[in-house]
Amino acid sequence: MELLNQASFKEKVFNYETEKEWKFAGTVPTIIDFYADWCGPCRMQAPVLEEIAKEYQGKVQVFKVNTQLNPELSSLFRVRGIPALLFIPTSGKPSLSSGFMGKEALKDAIRELLKVETPTKEEAMPKKAGGKSCCS
Repeated sequence: MELLNQASFKEKVFNYETEKEWKFAGTVPTIIDFYADWCGPCRMQAPVLEEIAKEYQGKVQVFKVNTQLNPELSSLFRVRGIPALLFIPTSGKPSLSSGFMGKEALKDAIRELLKVETPTKEEAMPKKAGGKSCCS
């Protein structure tokens, strides 16, 4: 998971200074976690998002935005409560969800809002270097 600031957000997600209408700059469906270090539910959300980022590697990109360091980004999407998750499909408008989201609810949102199916166990397993198995 990558931490975004205003400059990297404009490069990787949406350049709100040059674009009048929403235009996603990425090529992979994306989730942006708006959080603050002092927020208890945000600290609970972080490991769930780390698991999702690993399981959906290559299928869904996960970014984080610290609301205290980037208030302009928070106000851009009208983030009022944290944690807040912004779901960005490759085409169409983003959707914002506020409050802690458990892993299964997050998977449902990914399927419904981002149109990405849950990876199979084989797809979700990290690839080993060298391509050889111990038991084949």
